[in-house]
Amino acid sequence: MTSPHPLLSLAPEVAEALAGGGPVVALESTIISHGMPYPRNVEMAREVEQIVRDGGATPATIAVLDGVARIGLSAAELDVLASDPSVTKVSIRDLGYVAARGAHGATTVAATMRLAALAGIRVFVTGGLGGVHRGAESSMDISADLTEMSRTDVAVVSAGVKSLLDIGRTLEVLETLGVPVVAYRSDEFPSFYSRSSGYAAPMRLDEPEQVAAMMRAKWDLGLEGAVSVANPVPAEDEIPQPEIERTIQQALADADERGIRGKDITPYLLGRIVELSGGASLETNIALVRDNARLGAAIAVAYAALTD
Repeated sequence: MTSPHPLLSLAPEVAEALAGGGPVVALESTIISHGMPYPRNVEMAREVEQIVRDGGATPATIAVLDGVARIGLSAAELDVLASDPSVTKVSIRDLGYVAARGAHGATTVAATMRLAALAGIRVFVTGGLGGVHRGAESSMDISADLTEMSRTDVAVVSAGVKSLLDIGRTLEVLETLGVPVVAYRSDEFPSFYSRSSGYAAPMRLDEPEQVAAMMRAKWDLGLEGAVSVANPVPAEDEIPQPEIERTIQQALADADERGIRGKDITPYLLGRIVELSGGASLETNIALVRDNARLGAAIAVAYAALTD
């Protein structure tokens, strides 16, 4: 089947689903290559794809392989992402460079959103959002995820902003950019590893159909940009906020001591938090991605029903 964009390569099942107006859920690849150790990363990726299928939608894991933006990956391609050390972390600024060089790249939230939208996919599932880094008032380290969410029409299902970031400032920036932030079945905005953050949710919706209706209304009104759907980690899998905060503070101090900054900081911190938590943070990360995939599939199914 013909790709909706000349620079995209669609997996057959994804192309078929899109051509028929079926529900499709985009999945990022940075979490595979830079977010978890091998082989848990590839096991998680395959499991999440199956959760999406079980929910009635088609999964489309997105990455750049040999310079080609691929929408939906084979089992062999997932293995490359999970184990090949040449795979680089690719955000919006890097897409053209990696494509021109014919290289491998795992896409961040921002890059995955852009490629999903080019393919015609409206729902995207990730673990946690990027945002304003702690100390950004001096470092100016602010994730491209935020500006991309202001311009790309995709619903982004996450467990909130990553706990290691400045959540309050991130919410302020999203408000300035006009990005609606909806907490799913919660009055409090979640903080990735924890269900609480200390910040009230700007909006709340309780059913996938309500989220789908909001997406339709927003875009029908000509309001460009994402809908951020914050889905709290299941209660039985969370790490309480005070506990994870102590671990984050230690990881931040370690990163500062080593002079780690820029695009390397988040992968380093996530890995260091896994070490300091004795693996507990990894289990929570996997649990929240699973739950986000279930919700994302339900939203995609509801949205497809609205657009028949």
